[in-house]
Formats: sequence, C-alpha cells, structure tokens
Amino acid sequence: MRKGIHPDYGPVVFRDRAAGHAFLTRSTMTSDKTVEWEDGNTYPVVDVEISNVSHPFYTGTARVLDTAGRVERFERRFGKRGGA
Repeated sequence: MRKGIHPDYGPVVFRDRAAGHAFLTRSTMTSDKTVEWEDGNTYPVVDVEISNVSHPFYTGTARVLDTAGRVERFERRFGKRGGA
C-alpha cells in the first residue's frame, strides 16, 4: 500500500443506543469519545442508531407492508410461488 493515503484501521467500539448493546471491532471510523472496554483498555466509541440487535430484520419482527395490493396483483399476473 502507498503510505499516507489510507485512513488508520484500528479497534473501535460501536454502541447501539436503541438496544444498549456494544461490540468491539476494527474500523477506519474515528471518534473523540472514548469508552473503557471489558479488557481494561480504552477505545474510541461510535454511537449508532441501529445494529443487528435492534434491527427488525434480524430480530424477526419485520413486517411486510403491502400498499395498494401490489403483492396480490403480482401473484395474479405471474402466479403464486410454489411451496418448497
């Protein structure tokens, strides 16, 4: 890699404010805020609005919103999907 063109890649704590969940990973993101992690070290912390802990797709609470019967219209036009 060329020197001086890539951002620093290091450990960062991402904290999901909605679920109160935090995880340590490596990233190029930076932050002025820090947090002391379970291992006793201090890492920069990035607050996020949503993560896999609070996202409806991963929690199983996702709902399909069908406006104006689009799914039924598709099924009439192309037939229903057969079961596996």
